[in-house]
Amino acid sequence: MGRDPVRLESVMEDRWLSVDEIAAYLGIKRDTVYKWISEKQMPAHRMGRLWKFRKEEVDEWVKTGGAGSNEQGQTPDGRKG
Repeated sequence: MGRDPVRLESVMEDRWLSVDEIAAYLGIKRDTVYKWISEKQMPAHRMGRLWKFRKEEVDEWVKTGGAGSNEQGQTPDGRKG
């Protein structure tokens, strides 16, 4: 009996993402991820020295405006624009 490939795929999609993976997913730099954790309450979970992320939590946070710029004249990733 083999395993259902759809089930394994869904398990992989539900895994915790690293800082580098969430930065690549959002198209931002890893420094911006750390800044958003501390300044914009980006949903992140500390596991020892590592930060881990649930894609669904980050997606919801972005949809509700969590990544929006708080300062005039800056892009959402904190650059002057």
